[in-house]
Amino acid sequence: MADTATTASAAAASAANASSDAPPFQLGKPRFQQTSFYGRFRHFLDIIDPRTLFVTERRLREAVQLLEDYKHGTLRPGVTNEQLWSAQKIKQAILHPDTNEKIFMPFRMSGYIPFGTPIVVGLLLPNQTLASTVFWQWLNQSHNACVNYANRNATKPSPVSKFIQGYLGAVISAVSIAVGLNVLVQKANKFTPATRLLIQRFVPFPAVGRLSCRRAPGCSSLCKASCAWQPLAWPCRWPSASSHRCQRLKHPS
Repeated sequence: MADTATTASAAAASAANASSDAPPFQLGKPRFQQTSFYGRFRHFLDIIDPRTLFVTERRLREAVQLLEDYKHGTLRPGVTNEQLWSAQKIKQAILHPDTNEKIFMPFRMSGYIPFGTPIVVGLLLPNQTLASTVFWQWLNQSHNACVNYANRNATKPSPVSKFIQGYLGAVISAVSIAVGLNVLVQKANKFTPATRLLIQRFVPFPAVGRLSCRRAPGCSSLCKASCAWQPLAWPCRWPSASSHRCQRLKHPS
């Protein structure tokens, strides 16, 4: 019965989109083809679009209701594919797919660039002291951990202790690598001051990159392998072309 209703909604939407460039709407599926790099690239641009941070509560309710109408076959005439894709984008950007609760703004995928960029700038500041190095590495790993937890797979609850252990391990590792490399560079007498300063600029990269190879709690290796972003902070929330066995595909709405 539900399939018949959805088919009816799809037919109504298709009739209203004869002249639209938007592809036919598919509930819970990516808007862009995942078989090409360009399609996956546009898909991820959609996910991290910061404009969804400014969506009002009323607009969110309208988007959720529009998707519910489509799901139950009660879509009003005249609704376009573009409107349906926009509604799904808004819902996925703000609401957790398992708990259906709003994700705190700094920890949404769409907030990763605006809230993460200041941290990256802080990591790359020149002439950092020991305290500033520790602070920025701690802040970076704390932000990553919060993003990972906020977007976790809630269908299979994991003990909070596991996330705490991962968080502490990430912070300790990042701080140790960054401080250790800074000390080694400062003690390297063969380097000129200009060379030493240049090398110190790149110290944050191995500290962060090393941790990107670690397995995030609740994140499958299949999803991680197909993910275009930092694995440590990226949960298995967004399916890609090769992650057809991802648990997220079982709960698309």
